[in-house]
Amino acid sequence: MDIKAFKMDGLGNDFVIIDNRQKITNLTKDQIIKICDRNFIGCDQLILIESDSTADASLRFFNSDGGESGACGNGTRCVADLISKEKNSNSIVLNTLSGKLKSQILEKKIVITKIGKAKLKWNEIPLSKEIDTKNLNMKIIDTNNNEHLGGTAINVGNPHVIFFVKKIEDFNIETIGPEIENHELFPEKCNVTIAQIINKNLIKVKVWERGAGLTKACGTAACATAYASKLNNLTENKTDIEFSTGKLSILIDENNSIHMKGPVSDIEEIRIKL
Repeated sequence: MDIKAFKMDGLGNDFVIIDNRQKITNLTKDQIIKICDRNFIGCDQLILIESDSTADASLRFFNSDGGESGACGNGTRCVADLISKEKNSNSIVLNTLSGKLKSQILEKKIVITKIGKAKLKWNEIPLSKEIDTKNLNMKIIDTNNNEHLGGTAINVGNPHVIFFVKKIEDFNIETIGPEIENHELFPEKCNVTIAQIINKNLIKVKVWERGAGLTKACGTAACATAYASKLNNLTENKTDIEFSTGKLSILIDENNSIHMKGPVSDIEEIRIKL
């Protein structure tokens, strides 16, 4: 099988994108895992573009473990940029499992996507039992063996938990991430963010993605972190989320809808031989 595809990334969060509107491929889980493997093509997520009569296209997102994800903010922004060139339009609507997402393509490869409202109820995230989602009172341990209790759970298309700490350098996300991702409290697993408030308009983060592992950037994690910090009165309606590779700007509007703005890469055409 020889498949034409594209590679793009948002702040290093990278994707293999396959245009499947003509139903050219029906990938198995093993084939998805192979494409995502860094020893083959390599990406954080595989994205399938499919036809949709109610939008410019619909998207399916697959993590590198082959599991399907409900949302991918950076991936949505990348595909919006890709399809905007085909449609010759700076406004693109893409259907996802978490709803229709509208994107605006601005100058200098900046794309802003309206992610929508966060879900905060325990059964919407989902959690395995009814507890306070604003403070899960979960324990994480820093590199100095100090205990830290906290965690705010939010769903922005997929489940997230955010821990606000004084210094993110004191926490090993590669140890904490898989422990929390696979915790019994999260029946559908979760994305894990360690966040440090720098000031009212800037948060530094490290992210462990459900089904993908350590990631350079994660759009929905940025949205969840900004929303959680506002919920905890740590930041205002507009804040930048800083990853090691750059920043995403998050705005929470008067209707509590989340908007994510950031850069996308150039589009690289590739061939996948399976």
